[in-house]
Amino acid sequence: MKETIKKLQSYIPEETINQVKKKYHLSYINRLSANENSYGTSPKVVTALQNFDFSKSNFYPDGYAQELRTKVANQMQVDEKNIVFGVGLDEIISYLSRVFLEKGDEVIIPQPTFSEYKLNAEVEGAKVISVSIDKLTGRYDYETMLTKITSRTKIIWICNPNNPTGVYEPVAALERFIKQVPQNILVLIDEAYIQFVTGLKEASALPLLKEFDNVGIMRTFSKAYGLANFRVGFIVLSSKLAEYMQTVRLPYNLNSLSQKAAGVALDDQAFVKQVQAKNAIERDKWQTFLKRVGLKYYPSQANFIYFYVDNSAALADKLLSNGFQVRRGLESTSLRITIGKAEANVRMQNIIAQYLNKLD
Repeated sequence: MKETIKKLQSYIPEETINQVKKKYHLSYINRLSANENSYGTSPKVVTALQNFDFSKSNFYPDGYAQELRTKVANQMQVDEKNIVFGVGLDEIISYLSRVFLEKGDEVIIPQPTFSEYKLNAEVEGAKVISVSIDKLTGRYDYETMLTKITSRTKIIWICNPNNPTGVYEPVAALERFIKQVPQNILVLIDEAYIQFVTGLKEASALPLLKEFDNVGIMRTFSKAYGLANFRVGFIVLSSKLAEYMQTVRLPYNLNSLSQKAAGVALDDQAFVKQVQAKNAIERDKWQTFLKRVGLKYYPSQANFIYFYVDNSAALADKLLSNGFQVRRGLESTSLRITIGKAEANVRMQNIIAQYLNKLD
C-alpha cells in the first residue's frame, strides 16, 4: 500500500435515508445535505430516457462522447479538443491530481472548501497549504495565497461559488490574482454552482481561458441540471493540458445513458433558468431569516446556505428528527443547508427559531 494512503481516512457517508427513517420513526426524509437540485430534473430528460434505445447495451459507449462534446463546445464557445469529461467532477479532480502532482509538490486551497481537492492531492503525496477565508466576508484571501507560493507549488484551487460557504468571487478579482501567479502553476476554477449566480450578466470565469494558458474551468451536470445520479462533469482547459489529461482518462468512462441525459439537459436552458429563479427567491428568504434570528451567515450565490450556530450538532439532530437531513461536520459550529422548496424551508426555519427560542 502507498504510504500516503495509510495516513488517510476513508470517506464516511451519511446514514442512508432508510436508516434515518427507521432510527427516528419517520415516514419521509428531505435530504438537504448534498446540494442536490430540489426542483428535480428537466421533464425533457425524463421523456428522452423513457424512449432510450437499450438494444445496443452490449456495446461500449462512445468513448469520446462526441455528441455531448459538440453540444458543450457550442454552448460554451470553446474548442472541442479542450474538453475532458469525467464521471462527475470527482473523477476530473482525481485526473488533475494524478497528472500534475508528484510527491513533495504543493497545492494551495482556501479553507473551508470542497474536501476532494485536499484528499486527491494527499493521495499523490503532495503537501496541502490551506489559507483561511476572510471570516467576516467569506471571500478568499488572495494576498496570503500569493505569499504561500513556492517553487514546489503546482496547483491553486478556486471553488466559485465556494462550497461550503456559497460566496461568489468576482471575475475581475480572479483575473487580478491570476496575473500575479507564475504561469507554471495551474489555477483550477470549479464552477459547479455557477448557474445559481444571479444579478450578473456574466458570472463565469470562462473568458479568462483566452487570457491564461494555466487556467482550467470545471462544470458539472449534477447541480442546476439535476443530474447528480448520472455523474457527468467536465473541465475546459488548454489543448496541451487537455491532451495530458486524456492520457489517464479511463476509456468509455461516460455511459450512453449519462451522455444522452446530459445532452438533453444542456438543450433545456429554460429549465435551468426556472431553477435559478426559484432558488434565488428561497435563498433570499433564508438570508432574511438568518439575519432576523441573529445567526452569522455568508451571502450565498449557490443553492445552499452556510451559517454558524452554537452546538450545531444538536440543531442538526433536531432537524433530522423532524425529517430534514443537513450537512454537518464542516466546521465545529457551522451547518450547511441545501435550499429546498418553499414549504420545506418554512418548516426548517420554524424549527431553528424554536431551537433558538426566537419564534415570533
